[in-house]
This record gives sequence, structure tokens and C-alpha cells, in this order.
Amino acid sequence: MSSHGRDVIPAAVAALLSTAAAPALAQEAHHEEAAEVEDVIVQATRSGRRIQDEPIRVEVIGREEIEEKLLMTPGSIAMLVNETGGVRVQTTSPALGAASIRMQGMSGRYTQLLADGLPLYGGQASSLGVLQIPPTDLRQVEVIKGAASALYGPSALGGVINLVSRRPGDEAEVEVLANLTSRDGQDLTAYASTPFKGAWGQSLVGGYHRQSRQDLDRDGWSDIAAYERWSVRPRLFWQGENGGEAFVTFGAMTETRSGGTEPGRVAPDGRPFVQAQDTDRFDAGLVASLPVGTGTLHLRASAMTQGHDHRFGDVFEKDRHDTGFLEAAYGSEIGATTWLAGAAVQVDGYDSRTFSGFDYTYTVPGVFAQVEHEFSPELTLAGSARFDHHSEYGGQVSPRLSLLYRPGRWTVRASAGQGFFAPTPFVDVTEATGLSRLRQLEGLKEEVARTASLDVGYRQGPIEASVTLFGSDLDDAVRAVDDGPDRIRLINVDGVTRTRGLEALLRYRRAPFTVTGSYVFVDATEPQDDGLSRRAAPVTPRHTAGFVAMWEEHDRGRLGLEVYYTGKQALEDNPYRRESPSYLEVGLLGEIILGRYSLFVNAENLLNERVTRHHPLLLPQRANDGRWTTEAWGPTDGFTVNGGVRIRFGGGH
Repeated sequence: MSSHGRDVIPAAVAALLSTAAAPALAQEAHHEEAAEVEDVIVQATRSGRRIQDEPIRVEVIGREEIEEKLLMTPGSIAMLVNETGGVRVQTTSPALGAASIRMQGMSGRYTQLLADGLPLYGGQASSLGVLQIPPTDLRQVEVIKGAASALYGPSALGGVINLVSRRPGDEAEVEVLANLTSRDGQDLTAYASTPFKGAWGQSLVGGYHRQSRQDLDRDGWSDIAAYERWSVRPRLFWQGENGGEAFVTFGAMTETRSGGTEPGRVAPDGRPFVQAQDTDRFDAGLVASLPVGTGTLHLRASAMTQGHDHRFGDVFEKDRHDTGFLEAAYGSEIGATTWLAGAAVQVDGYDSRTFSGFDYTYTVPGVFAQVEHEFSPELTLAGSARFDHHSEYGGQVSPRLSLLYRPGRWTVRASAGQGFFAPTPFVDVTEATGLSRLRQLEGLKEEVARTASLDVGYRQGPIEASVTLFGSDLDDAVRAVDDGPDRIRLINVDGVTRTRGLEALLRYRRAPFTVTGSYVFVDATEPQDDGLSRRAAPVTPRHTAGFVAMWEEHDRGRLGLEVYYTGKQALEDNPYRRESPSYLEVGLLGEIILGRYSLFVNAENLLNERVTRHHPLLLPQRANDGRWTTEAWGPTDGFTVNGGVRIRFGGGH
């Protein structure tokens, strides 16, 4: 279950230790906190600071919470990121289960997904990408919300999720996990690492994941898509005697996925409609930091190629996506000032073997710089700016300014930034229905957003609380509109897509118990197609809340309860209702550890909430854009139980 744990150094530890009135309690508290918390170095901001010293608000999901989600969904990171406040994994294609990661109400296509700072999943990750990444070898997940183009260019308009891999420890380590679900799903993952021998270390992770098709409401349409996936990723690590370090990674993944009408069944038009996608992805990456002079030279490079075979009923589409990336930066520290400057180039290409008119190759060279200055132990100011020259949309400047103020037990962070996004043919509709009904892209402008946030946090002993206010204004949002029978086109909508919201978190942590409450409010509105009136952004709940209680002891196991509330959402082009109902999702997780073995069982969605309990997922007739289903505003899989065994060797186990 999710504790929504964030690895943050408790500012009150020193005060607790100096409390002369209760030295025994203070010492006990110190040991409890020290056992759970360690220094967390943030990579996504490039500064190499501890999280509590970072002016940019970064939420870090640590290994403890990753292990919880590993027991729940070993095959993907969807649940791991979905239960972070202000982050929502939104289903974009119910036929295949495809989904995107939305940040604070903004579209999922604006979220940049990185692995160790590299675009290994492409400049614009596909809607199936989040479902194809197992959490087995993750050390932490870093989340930056709001325009991060100043750090990572045009793909990070809405925010960044950086997946940080595990490093070899002091001992050889092997971990194997086998999982079964009540919906006929199976997962088998393995991770192995060897300690550094001299300057070199290595790790290897691989997995096999399978799911059969499920038609829960027996209407002839699959509510859960079938898939079979293999993946493998070796890594090689190097540590130099002078403090330099580097690693090289390679990855390969192949998946077949299918949904739509069940075998022998037909859609309302009397014909079968099978939707399927076969994916092959290969990638390689390098990250290095080398001491040079009084500073450090940082190098990053990666290449990714991904091929798809799509089927949308009688239409077959074959394509390939390629991303190449190279960056060099130099940084140093002068007194209380830390600075970094560098240059990067990214090339994103799309090659359709079926509809060549949508092919593109975008080349985006850029230069960037960032400076952080600590005026006092309580006050730090950070600024960054980036200039990118997009081969299609010209020069773009992306600034960001952040402030950190820490008076006593309080922490205040303020941040504002601007970024841009270069339009591609891939929006939610075309990810779900393909390109066969889309007219050629003409006259589109880049999308530009301005975002800001104010975060106030407080911590004393076992109590932690925070409130965040956030907002964004997006100009010239790209949207798909009808353009004649069975045809759609993409346009820039006149006006501003506006989002305002609040996140609140309250946690009590006293080992072995953690109790967390969270609440998110999002007010997102967008212009109508005519640009004259406004409407609520579809499939965006105004209110979400969560309650999580967890008992956990390191060598004994864990037991947890989670309850999540999702409020009403405006629905678009849904013939059954204009607004979704609110719903609760309740889950239980139990794990018992017996030496190197652990047995676990997890029950999700105990109330069996799913879209098809309220209205059919299948439309009475095919929509003009090619969809056969309504929007999936909630879960489609209902009540599910999974369980299995995890076996660990070495690494202190």
C-alpha cells in the first residue's frame, strides 16, 4: 500500500536530541528516524544537492515505497506514480489499457519521462510507455511538477519524472519475484548486481509479464487487454579514484498487446474490431561525471529506437520512433554559489510506413545555464534559463526561478517558469485510434505554458505537513476537432487553458507505524473550440483525497490499508452521462518475511469500482475520430487480488 513516503531529512531531529527533559525519548526518536531516513541526493535538478537543500520542489519516492508498489504491480510504474499528489495516470485507450501521466491537471503529453536523466523512452513517451516499465531496479523516483523546459527542453512543459536506477552495493545481490493475479495475470522479474571489483560494478534486470483478455461485463468487448512482454537491461558502472563516475546502460523490450472485440464477437456495427499493438524497443545510454580543474564535467548521451505494428480494426499501421540525445555541461562551486552551463542537442524522428505524410525529424540544439546562491543557511535562490532552436518552430527561451526559505521548522518554496511544446501528430485521440482519420498537420504553432507554485511545509518530530498552491496558463493548446465525416484535424485553440489548484499532505510517522492523509483540488478550464466560451477540462477530477495506514518492520513484514477518493469529472462525447460519479478505491496489502523469503498478498479495489458498473464502455456507434469506447474516467479492471513470493540472496538479506 502507498504510504506516500518521501525521503526527507527531518529538520527536527537535532532539536529532539537536545531536549534535556526527555533524553531517553529523544535518543529513541533519533534511532527511529535514522533507521527510516537517509540523505537523498536529487539528480533531476542537476545541482547534486540534498533534497532538503534544493530550491526547486522535488518529490522523491524512495525505495521503501517502490518495494510496496513492486508487490502490487510488478510489471509497471503506473500505480507508483499515480498515488503521488497532483499526479494522475489517465487511461487514453481503454481498448489497450494505454495511459499517460498528467501533472497538476495538464495533459500527459507534456510530461517528460526520463531514466537516470536520459530520454530512453523517447522525446514524447508513448501512451503505453508507462505500462512497460517495471519498478524492479529503481532506487528512487524524482517528480518535478510544472514547466521544466529550462532543465530539459520542450518535452518537459508539464513536468519531469526521473527514474533513478539502483547501484551495486557492498555485496553481491540477487532478487527474484513471482506474482499471480485473480485476473489471470503473471509476472516474473529478476534483479542481480555484483559489488565493485576495483573500479567496475554491474547489474542486470529482466522480466516476463503476461495478461489474458477479460470481458467483465460480457458485452463482447475486452475490459482488460491481453499482453505478453519480455524485457532485459544490463548496466555497467565505473568509479574512478579521483571521484569520477560513469555508467552505461542497454535495454531491450518486446511486447504484443491486443484488445477490442472478443474472439467470435462483433461491435455494434456487426463487424469484429480488434485493436492490437506489437512493440519492439532498443536503447542505450551513458552518464558520466569527471573532475576537471576546479569543477566537474558532466556528459550524457542516449539513443532509442522503437518500432510499432498497430491494428485498428481493418486498418494496419507500421511506424518507427527514434530519439538521439547528447549533452555536455560544466559546473563548479564558488563559495556559496553553485553554477552549471552546458549545451545539448536532441533529435526526434518519426517514420510511418503507412502514412508517410506525417513523418518528421525535429532537431533541437540548445544551451542552458543555472545558478544557485545560498544567501544564508535559511535562504537559497536558484535561477535557470535555456535557449532551444527547434528546427520547425524556431528559437524558444525557457526561464525558471526558484526560492527556498527555511525559518526554523518551516520550509517555504516558491517557483515560476515558462516552457514550450512542439506539436506532433500524437495526442490522446490519435494514440487511441491511429492516424488514418487525421488530416495533414498544417499551420500549427508551438504550445507555451507559464507555471508557478508556492509550497509551505512544517515538520516537528513524527509530524509532517505541507500545503502547495499551483497554477498554469497554457496558450494555443493543440486539440483534435471533427473535420467532416470520419475525419479529424489538429488545431491550436484560441485562448488560455487555465489550471489552479491546491495539494495538502499530513503525515504521522512513528516506527513501525505511518499514517498519511492527502487532498488535491484542481480547477482546470479550457476554451471551447470556437475560443469564445469555456468549459471544465474533461476527465479531470476537482477533488481527490487519500488515506493510508502502514505498519512495517524491516525483517518481519508489512500490513497496510489505503483508501482513495476520486471526485466527479466532466465527460466529453459520452452518450450515457455528462459527468462521472465519484468513487472510492480501497485496498489491503500484507507481507510476511521469513529470512530470505517473503510471501505477499494484495487486494485492490475491494468495492469493485469500475466504469462498466455505471455505463457501458462500448459506444452504440463508432465516433467520428475512430473510437469505439467512452473515456475511461475510472478503473476498468474492478476488484483484483494478487500474490506471490519474493526471494532475495546476498545484499544483507
